[in-house]
Amino acid sequence: MPQIEDHPLRYELANELHARPFPTLEAPCTAVFLAIKAPHDAAKRDRAADLAHLTALLDRYGAPHPQPGATHYSGQIGKHMLKWESHTEMVTYTVFRDAVSERPFDPADFEVFPADWLAQAPGQRITSALIRVVPWESLENTCADIEHWFVSESVAVARVLDDAAVMAGDFRVDPAGHLRFSLHVAPSTGKRRVGRVVQRICEIETYKAMSMLGFARVRKMARMMGETDGHLSRLIDDMTAGTQPADETLQSLLRVSAELESLVAQSAFRFGATAAYEQIVHQRIGVLREERFEGRQTFSEFMMRRYDPAMRTVRATKDRLGTMADRAMRAGELLRTRVDVERSAQNQTLLESMDRRADLQLRLQRTVEGLSVVAISYYAVSLSGYLLYPLTEVLGVSKGMVTAAVTLPVVALVWWMVQRIRNKIH
Repeated sequence: MPQIEDHPLRYELANELHARPFPTLEAPCTAVFLAIKAPHDAAKRDRAADLAHLTALLDRYGAPHPQPGATHYSGQIGKHMLKWESHTEMVTYTVFRDAVSERPFDPADFEVFPADWLAQAPGQRITSALIRVVPWESLENTCADIEHWFVSESVAVARVLDDAAVMAGDFRVDPAGHLRFSLHVAPSTGKRRVGRVVQRICEIETYKAMSMLGFARVRKMARMMGETDGHLSRLIDDMTAGTQPADETLQSLLRVSAELESLVAQSAFRFGATAAYEQIVHQRIGVLREERFEGRQTFSEFMMRRYDPAMRTVRATKDRLGTMADRAMRAGELLRTRVDVERSAQNQTLLESMDRRADLQLRLQRTVEGLSVVAISYYAVSLSGYLLYPLTEVLGVSKGMVTAAVTLPVVALVWWMVQRIRNKIH
């Protein structure tokens, strides 16, 4: 029976929705997280180098390789489970251990990534974290753990997913270079739900760190933007006061506009990425359905107080940069109009001068034509006299009479010929 033809990407696109399943975890366990980003133009990086680095890690543990061109991988490495994902600007490694170290957040947990392998990474660490997942024992024990493990001034704590667990973290880098998060899991919480919460913690930290790159970019731009804004204001004042020629002011405005457009072009991707990452951070926190724990600030409150101001600064800088570019463009258009008006006035003056010169030339031409008629007539009368002088004896008239007789007809003939020539030229 004939079948309808499938689109060549149908199965690939359908499977993509299921390509990154949440891990299945059971307390107690440990998650070791690492995110690596290329230092420059990370979105255009060589992704083959990321795969080669992953393959080198798998070879250390004798694990099977990913498929060519893979963007995600899950597999066993020794006693642990590895989850690897390739994102637009970074790659993430998450290793899950089915136990917790005796010492909470022991830096030795991170040794699952060999030091020499880390040194060969095709990029730099943007963040790393240790997540300690333990079973809920009692309210007192949980409060004591949080008080002992985290900095009280900045710790965020919340009950998540309808009391499925208590999540905590202070977003501070510990002496070993990692962030710390804990998860106290209720006895009734399923393995998949635990895995989802751990995955959300990794995503919140990753996208928070990536979005803060936009804030770092804005701080670097602040001085340049301040200088450019002051220069632009001075040019606009000069344009209003007319203290320097309009052409010079226009050239300066065009240079400022070019600088601003360059800043816009260089920052457009980072601003767009920052907005996307910020949205992901808030979305990931939102799906955890936080509830306050023992009067502590929640993760959403922590972000509102410490993270959101940085993101507002990024948005304000983006708006300010766009406003400056628009100001420069409008000022340039106004000044260009002024220059055009001045040039039109100069052109009008030049045309009037040309009209006067043309009128003088016309008068001079007519004068020359009159003189040419006289000169030509003089020579024509002289030639005619020489031709007619032999007839004076026959006719019995004097040479003066002959000259007088031919002068008027010759002058009239010369004048007619000159007029005809001029009419043909015009």
